Amino acid sequence: MTDHSHAVDGRFETAHSRRRILQAVGTATVATAGIAGCLGQRGTDEIPLVNTGLEQTVPDGVAQFRHSLERWGYYPDATVPDEVEREWRLDRLNTGSHGAAKASAVPLPDGGLVFPGDTGYLVALDADGTERWRIGTDTDSRGIHGTPAIADGRAYVGAYDGVLYAVDLETGDIEWRQDLGDAIGSSPLYHDGTIVIAVEYYDPEGSTFVVDAADGSVVWEDPEGRPTDHPHSTPAIDPESGHLVCGSNDGNLYGWRYPDLEFAWSFETEDRTDNDSEIKGPIATYDGGAYFGSWDHNVYRVNLEDGTEDWSFKTGDLVMSGPALDPELDTVFIGSHDGNLYALDAQSGERHWSFETDLAITGCPTVCNQRVLVGSKDTTLYALEKRTGELIWEVDNDGVVTSTPRVIDGAIYYAERAPNPPEDGEDQSDEDIDTDGGGYKLVAAE
Repeated sequence: MTDHSHAVDGRFETAHSRRRILQAVGTATVATAGIAGCLGQRGTDEIPLVNTGLEQTVPDGVAQFRHSLERWGYYPDATVPDEVEREWRLDRLNTGSHGAAKASAVPLPDGGLVFPGDTGYLVALDADGTERWRIGTDTDSRGIHGTPAIADGRAYVGAYDGVLYAVDLETGDIEWRQDLGDAIGSSPLYHDGTIVIAVEYYDPEGSTFVVDAADGSVVWEDPEGRPTDHPHSTPAIDPESGHLVCGSNDGNLYGWRYPDLEFAWSFETEDRTDNDSEIKGPIATYDGGAYFGSWDHNVYRVNLEDGTEDWSFKTGDLVMSGPALDPELDTVFIGSHDGNLYALDAQSGERHWSFETDLAITGCPTVCNQRVLVGSKDTTLYALEKRTGELIWEVDNDGVVTSTPRVIDGAIYYAERAPNPPEDGEDQSDEDIDTDGGGYKLVAAE
């Protein structure tokens, strides 16, 4: 593993890519706040606008997790209002104590949306919360953790019964189901009539599949069973460099050439804190790099061409959150179990600012026109000004907020989970358990 970064005054510095050097000429440098891992600090300057010219790849007629093939979680046309009020709540969608991030809402072509839950149900709703249909999976625990991909008049989603489902958007009927393994916690990636998905086995082992979206037939499976060890991570494609990447509980990031699916390399995270090094969160690709967090407390950028480390940023705890990329700021936003949302320079890993919440951030942030949204296990959804980290508003909930918020037609949809998990070493009695965790819609206040 090659680490091109070095510490200067407690900060990581890295040689910028040629693209960044050419485009940053004449741009002011923003100082980072303190040392890597120092909590809850913001810089005095705004993150500068940078004309990178980079664009994400959003297939026509497709809505899926993190919006694009690269999984940026970037919605430049979406506006987050200055004030919000709760319009409705869908109860009993997410219950139980499993600590993984929850699935997110996805828009339907006609203005509705689908909401998956770890109760095992996929629910289609009108924008006002009226239920159209719901289907159940064959799992009686942990349910659905992946966010569906919407394309071809179907919702494609995997569940903890190991099955990939294709559901008709009009009727809620299951058009086909493909049993791929023992569990699926990953979100499917739709591209060019196929579904890419990571699958878990009990051994613990795993694999990556490409499935025909029309009939569910398996087009390809990694012949060596990669990723291994319960891959809960969500894959990303980088069309520009021609790579597919996915992480695993074994602490490795795996890379394949795409679309020929020839295995290219693996990158092993470094356990720098005597902790585990799982990569459980989704991966994002951007400007020739793969961005992700690890249980070894680090955020990484790995070079897509050769699988070597470009930089790493040390947080105060493990990282299960996934990255969001903003090409106008050349910035990656990502949360940590230390309770902070970090805004890092995408080229160097230097911190622009960090915003501290009261508990772990497990879900992914969402980057919109001027603001970034993120939920926390402190039961709060936050809206921040993305260039400064300034708090715009916060909304309290009954349960923890570990789903990725999604802005659809001016409204914000997100899920919370009940019961509130106990702190380490703390018992939780039955009377403390709220079984009504579900999904919410926020709209601009009148």
